Amino acid sequence: MNTFGKIVARPLEGRTIKPRVNGLTMIMDNGMGLTQLKDLLQISSEWIDIAKLGYGTSRLCPEDVVRAKIEAYRAHNVYVMPGGTFTEIVLAQGKLNEFLVEAKDLGFNAVEVSDGTIRMSDETRSDVIRQVAGEGFMVLSEVGSKFPDSAVSMRDLVREIQRDIELGVFQVIIEARESGVGVGIFNFSGNIVDEILNVIAEESDLTKVMFEAPQNNQQVALIQQFGVNVNMGNIQPIQVLSLETLRAGLRADTLRGIYD
Repeated sequence: MNTFGKIVARPLEGRTIKPRVNGLTMIMDNGMGLTQLKDLLQISSEWIDIAKLGYGTSRLCPEDVVRAKIEAYRAHNVYVMPGGTFTEIVLAQGKLNEFLVEAKDLGFNAVEVSDGTIRMSDETRSDVIRQVAGEGFMVLSEVGSKFPDSAVSMRDLVREIQRDIELGVFQVIIEARESGVGVGIFNFSGNIVDEILNVIAEESDLTKVMFEAPQNNQQVALIQQFGVNVNMGNIQPIQVLSLETLRAGLRADTLRGIYD
């Protein structure tokens, strides 16, 4: 705790501490170098729970760098996983067994299972989740299409969330991509579609649901609606501390009204 931490209370109370089961922050690492990662973890590791090596970056980065990054994350009690689209490519190529062996060797301790680009049947998806979990990985699943023209219905989205929770995944991620526009719970202006969000909230265990929320206004809205311990993902590394100030009420967006 720094000096200010001894004298200034968080205006918004009740924040969970690591290791968390809710109030999770998942960052999107799209190719940080080791020096940048070291700086990030020195400043913000207390507030990072999961790191996704986004897209297929773990396929393109030098192996020694991937290993070093995974080791650095895990040394700070951060779960680390490849991106879900990468897992989809692996499945499309019929290489799941080999992928899991290599992922374990590299040091990954979590895997994301999604079908946002390459669709899978419920049976196949369930089998994949069970296989990944059986290999000792923490499993996060993702629901919703990455493309607006392939969006699933609101009821199908809720059904998929409930299905994956029943399969025992650690978190079900609601797709929003890195833009947060026109996907999942967000419209083409990046604002929450209340009808979708309300149905998810009413029919799902929100401690098991993570909302991808890359935009500041989206993060504010989710905190205001669900509190400081709402699970959020696709946070850019540079925004981790900024998000935590929102969770703490240390920014005007979430401070307003507390001391009125």
